Amino acid sequence: MKKINGLLNFLAIVSITFIMTVVLSDSANSAGKYKHPESQEWGFNGLFGKFDKSSIRRGLQVYLEVCSSCHGLDQVAYRNLKDIGLNIEEIKEIAEQFEVMDGPDNEGEMFAREARPSDKFVAPFANEKAARVSNNGAMPPDLSLITKSRHGGADYIYALLTGYKDEAPDGVEMGEGMNFNPYFVGQQIAMSQPLYEDSVEYPDGTKATVSQMSWDLVNFLHWTAEPEMEQRRSLGWKVVLFLLVLTGLLYAVKRQVWSKEH
Repeated sequence: MKKINGLLNFLAIVSITFIMTVVLSDSANSAGKYKHPESQEWGFNGLFGKFDKSSIRRGLQVYLEVCSSCHGLDQVAYRNLKDIGLNIEEIKEIAEQFEVMDGPDNEGEMFAREARPSDKFVAPFANEKAARVSNNGAMPPDLSLITKSRHGGADYIYALLTGYKDEAPDGVEMGEGMNFNPYFVGQQIAMSQPLYEDSVEYPDGTKATVSQMSWDLVNFLHWTAEPEMEQRRSLGWKVVLFLLVLTGLLYAVKRQVWSKEH
């Protein structure tokens, strides 16, 4: 009798656990509903992918003029911009727009100075609390590795930037201060639409549409996440070529050695 009661208790626990799992899973899926981003043809994709330096420089402009007031690039130094074609004077001009705290000086005091090429991109806020206060409680993520850290990568960031809608569909109840974006988990995002037609003026004459600015910004952010990509791939192909040549030489030596044995 005890064994039967124990078995019944076990089955009851399993049943309750299964029901709770299904209910919680359905709730999570409902709360986390979102639209999957479409695949884009990025120039940096594939074994032979390369960065579009012109697009990256335009993306840098979009970041500086639109995004830098809220989002940092903690992993990138101003001097790294030489890799996308900027000269030292252009880099200094960008860095000098920002101040960093340095010190202590000879009197033991901290002091503010203009940023230098050797400094990392200056964060827009002094600390997390200041960032949240300025953004309705939301913490703007650092963008240094954003295309690597988000599921969907570059495709997701591009879809998010271009996916804002003026109004939510019927049946979707929006939270206070939230914006509808079908690509964001839950379809509601605290960040308001950052890019609008002609938000920037490109020096090269490129039309600053929302899709173009988003494309350029994502190219820039993918570069910040993986600035060594081209060098790594170039080294990889050199290693492959070396191994192929070495294999051919070893095969030739093997044939030469064994030919003397016969």
